[in-house]
Amino acid sequence: MEMENQMESQRRRQDGKDALISERTGSLGCVGWFIVILSGLFMFLLFPFTIWFCFKTVQEYERAVIFRLGRITDRKPKGPGLFFILPCTDSLIKVDLRTVSFDIPPQEILTKDSVTVSVDGVVYFRVSDPIASVANVTNADFSTRLLAQTTLRNVLGTKNLAEVLSDREGIAHSMQSNLDEATDNWGIKVERVEIKDVKLPHQLQRAMAAEAEAAREARAKVIAAEGEMNASRALKEASLVIAESPSALQLRYLQTLNTIAAEKNSTIIFPLPMDVMSHFMRK
Repeated sequence: MEMENQMESQRRRQDGKDALISERTGSLGCVGWFIVILSGLFMFLLFPFTIWFCFKTVQEYERAVIFRLGRITDRKPKGPGLFFILPCTDSLIKVDLRTVSFDIPPQEILTKDSVTVSVDGVVYFRVSDPIASVANVTNADFSTRLLAQTTLRNVLGTKNLAEVLSDREGIAHSMQSNLDEATDNWGIKVERVEIKDVKLPHQLQRAMAAEAEAAREARAKVIAAEGEMNASRALKEASLVIAESPSALQLRYLQTLNTIAAEKNSTIIFPLPMDVMSHFMRK
């Protein structure tokens, strides 16, 4: 359902652009055709010289929008290659179809949770409709740059700080959709939007670092407490095993002596059983 609504909105926008272009490519009128005929006669009379002004070329990545007496001559732009114009009545504007990238200057933005951050980004766009980019907007490139700045501020103003730091891809996708929809009537196709950097105030950075350090210390204390609890349980089980078998305690004494001797220490401790010490104490 959502895809059908998007297709319907795109169809309506395309119909609106076609209607606008058809209005601007109307008939020249009697006076206009009279001037065109005079221009043709003038070109024919001065043919050896006017030939250099009649043929124009555009590159593979360019298109030419031709105006004849101020009106667009055709629904489609000319090019690439060689084409013919009337030197006195026709004028052309070349439009570059290659992808253009520009940096969005750092914007001071107040997030939804009242935190001031500085965010910048980069936008990639290209001209998809040369006629609309010339006829519908004064400067499509400059207008797209200004709109990208305001769109960045509007989108990030509805996000929390945590969302700004973690959901960059979603923010970039939302910006691309808004920009593409807004610039469609200008003949601009926004291909990609990326968030480059999010700069936080120094005080907020220190506060977040202290919070992260406190959280790490708390987790370390919890892990150490869990280790102590597990070790105490293991010692309790070991003491129960040793209590059931007195010879196990003697084996543990010998194992401890072996460990001390292996480390080449100068001091060796000989443990004595408690029952021997109690015998001397009674005497």
